[in-house]
Amino acid sequence: MSKLFFRYSSMSAGKSLALLSVAHNYEERGHEVVCYTAQIADRDGVGVIATRAGLKRPAHVFGPATEFDTELIGKPACVLIDEGQFLSPHQVRQLHRYAHEHRVPVLVYGLRTDFRGELFPGAAMLLGLADVLDELRTICACGRKATMNARVGADGRRVTDGPQVEIGGNARYRAVCARCFYSGDAT
Repeated sequence: MSKLFFRYSSMSAGKSLALLSVAHNYEERGHEVVCYTAQIADRDGVGVIATRAGLKRPAHVFGPATEFDTELIGKPACVLIDEGQFLSPHQVRQLHRYAHEHRVPVLVYGLRTDFRGELFPGAAMLLGLADVLDELRTICACGRKATMNARVGADGRRVTDGPQVEIGGNARYRAVCARCFYSGDAT
């Protein structure tokens, strides 16, 4: 099982909850896990993996300068990474190599695309290198499967321009189906 896994979805599909569940299962059986989250993802505090359901745990942080080749010392039972879309392609390559050379599963959870429907650079590399791709699912307000992330303004309408990264929660983003994404109906 020493593979690189990419578990992706739109916003609000339970990625962090799934990660915390995996960490709990390993630790309950006496195994060491190493958890990381993006330094930029500070909605619930820097170095915190948190769910919308209120569960949270501290984690190591990674940023643009993080070198996993030197960060990952020893041999944990599992490496878990939240907000994987913020990994650089170089970091994804390091994690892929680490999984195979050290025979440690690396599970990365994150978004595939941004609010414009464009791949994050880290997600693009994960889609290319991950040994296993798993889509976590959630639904749009209209009831269809949500596959897109819509950034919304104060008026609830979809925002179509701006910087790729803007940290925010339910007040700023909606998981929507493609039909609602293109129609601008992000409510």
